Amino acid sequence: MDFAPSPRSAELTERVRAFIDEEVTPVERGYHRDLAGARRAGTAWQVLPVVEELKAKARERGVWNLFAPAGHMGRFAAAYGEGLTNVEYAPIAELTGRSGLAPLVMNCNAPDTGNMEVLLKYGTEQQQDEWLVPLLEGRIRSAFAMTEPDVASSDATNMAATAVVDGDEVVVNGRKWWTSGIGHPDCAVMIFMGLTDPDADRHHRHSMVLVPRDAPGVEVVRLLSTMGFQDEPLGHGEVSFTDVRVPLANVIGGPGEAFAIAQGRLGPGRVHHCMRLVGLAEMALELACRRSLERTAFGKPLANLGGNRERIAEARIAIDSLRLLVLHAAWKLDQGGPLNALSEVAQIKVAAPNVAQQVIDMAIQLHGGGGLSDDHPLAGAWTTARALRLADGPDEVHRGVVARLELMKHGASR
Repeated sequence: MDFAPSPRSAELTERVRAFIDEEVTPVERGYHRDLAGARRAGTAWQVLPVVEELKAKARERGVWNLFAPAGHMGRFAAAYGEGLTNVEYAPIAELTGRSGLAPLVMNCNAPDTGNMEVLLKYGTEQQQDEWLVPLLEGRIRSAFAMTEPDVASSDATNMAATAVVDGDEVVVNGRKWWTSGIGHPDCAVMIFMGLTDPDADRHHRHSMVLVPRDAPGVEVVRLLSTMGFQDEPLGHGEVSFTDVRVPLANVIGGPGEAFAIAQGRLGPGRVHHCMRLVGLAEMALELACRRSLERTAFGKPLANLGGNRERIAEARIAIDSLRLLVLHAAWKLDQGGPLNALSEVAQIKVAAPNVAQQVIDMAIQLHGGGGLSDDHPLAGAWTTARALRLADGPDEVHRGVVARLELMKHGASR
């Protein structure tokens, strides 16, 4: 296996690095300060002008929609390129992970990327024209409605919300929460996963349905905070669906195909998340190193106190090990798709947020009380890493997948 970047990937990575250094980093601190002010004023659920300015610059500099998957661009290749492999995109995702703003302004942020991948791979031409094109152009945003408050959603077969076929329509009922992206003022559509046929086998009971945000019967009950952060202006919400009727043509891939689609969506999407977490950990380690050299206590730089050199060394080892693990999963996906990388993807789902969380925690400790505040990006970064240990599925589920596949090599039954 060869993880060396292709010439195309290397050129795009440097282009992204320059864009972030020259356009994003100089304004990011001010963006978060303005967002905090809007939060205090109760007006944070809006798009600040700098975001649209940066989106325009991202298009001009050719760093727009770089998440687009190789082999699935089809009729959109002429306008948006052939797409990148997972290995090619990995270093780009790592760079964007260092910034809370870069993925958003480059149109490479979740859940839009995953939703666009679903529409690219499984959407009909009508669905693509109506929803994919404006998403690729950044004119609208989207949400993903899967998790439910009343069942253990770590087992997706528990899902109780329904998407029942009624003639040439689908009737959607139920309640979802942690619906990512629903708070954005430009959110126009959700991908909803619901029970269609309770009598089918457990992996063919559910369907994915495109539900317009403004469809009658859709109500955002509340926007949720994650350990005090609300992730404005994207947000995560609790959403109620009451007799929401949409055309049968809004079902993606056909009734009962939700699990197959979810596997195709969640493999590459998790590589994106995990590489961004590598970048987040790199950012934290960089801040930790600077702080440890700039601050003194008891007559010494912090770097020379309390085992901090060892902690910094362990962080470097952990990040570099994680990067190779994620690149290996990306390579396996490129070689044979999600089924070829079940264990590898499950491994990085556990490893990436845990490593990032540990490195960020170390950086917070070196920053003292400031590390807990909004004066530094570490508290928000720690919350992101901790949340992804659930948002990508609980660690225990992924460890179970790894163990099952490992034991099957030695004769255990499924």
